[in-house]
Amino acid sequence: MKLSFRIKHHFFSAFREFFVHHHGSLEFRAKIFALVIAANEDVKVENYIIVKNEAMKIYKGDKERADLLMLSTKELVKKVKDNNGLNIDSLITKIQKELKAIPRYAKKIDIDSLKPLVGVSNDRDITSYQENILEFLAKLKEETLNSKKVQIEEDEKELELKH
Repeated sequence: MKLSFRIKHHFFSAFREFFVHHHGSLEFRAKIFALVIAANEDVKVENYIIVKNEAMKIYKGDKERADLLMLSTKELVKKVKDNNGLNIDSLITKIQKELKAIPRYAKKIDIDSLKPLVGVSNDRDITSYQENILEFLAKLKEETLNSKKVQIEEDEKELELKH
């Protein structure tokens, strides 16, 4: 990564919500990726390469936004690993609360983009744990999309009118 991006990232980290378009959406995606990655005790660089590649697909080649997603994910995983006010359970709780507040974010849970992260570990227990997390996320997505369908449609109409 370029030095200019790193400087910009440190600046944006402090003021992300003011400068990053759809900051909440990006942070939500970072939490989803971080949840799956943090379940692996041995986090590897390969995890973040996968996040970056998936982010490039999500953001249609927008490298800066893909970098921000990757770095935001990395920050969250570090918080979990350093036991810095965040763990797997609290991350799950944050995701659930965010979906209750903004149900349309359920559409941002893309199980196919998370599956490559499961293949990084060679430990069967970790792989099984990550697969359970994917099943949980898929169920959470489906339940949210079904139970909050009307609210999601209204929110999306409101967003269209704003843009």
